[in-house]
Amino acid sequence: MPKKFAGVYVVTDRFVNPNRSHIDIAKAAVKGGASFVQIRDKEATTRQLLDWARAIRDLTRNNDTLFIVNDRVDIALASEADGVHLGDDDMPVPIARRLLGASKIIGRSVANEDEAIKAVAEGADYVSIGSIFATSTKTDAGEPIGLEAIKRVREVLPKDYPLVAIGGINLQNAAKVFEAGADAVAVISAVACADDPVDAVRQLKRLWEKIRGGEQRCN
Repeated sequence: MPKKFAGVYVVTDRFVNPNRSHIDIAKAAVKGGASFVQIRDKEATTRQLLDWARAIRDLTRNNDTLFIVNDRVDIALASEADGVHLGDDDMPVPIARRLLGASKIIGRSVANEDEAIKAVAEGADYVSIGSIFATSTKTDAGEPIGLEAIKRVREVLPKDYPLVAIGGINLQNAAKVFEAGADAVAVISAVACADDPVDAVRQLKRLWEKIRGGEQRCN
């Protein structure tokens, strides 16, 4: 299975826009050509999350969009997702790797260079840095760290190691994020709240193709 780690990374969130479900957003991500779709829901029951994850797995099974589960290694395993994304309060990367195996993707949230170096050493397949700009979709994101943080983390990562940026990214500022060195932009409200979410994904993808497309990083 090819592992694309660059482009548009859509995170589903049913609370950002109550009129669009996880499935609605995932459908838009796939149709728009996103490289990743991640389901994130910290309030769902295990059964709810598993049902939604299985539905998204079906949507992404036969196309180029990778399916990632936020936080929950058990849901990633049960839904046959491509991988999991982990934060500070989640399962450590080495333990998740033992459970998931070598073929699954493990992403790790980081806030600075030291955390990025540690994530690489532990075996994460990509790191996600943020919050780049102010955001209302993640209450524990802390103060925005800005574009310079992307450049600093990019400098300490191994060559061609995938770097995702998240937090307050939209069509108006995504170009600056790519130019700073991010391989992918993780977006939530920029898609979930767009008048045309499919077109929003496509426009973000065109930005990536224009700025970073010739440098696509793979594992």
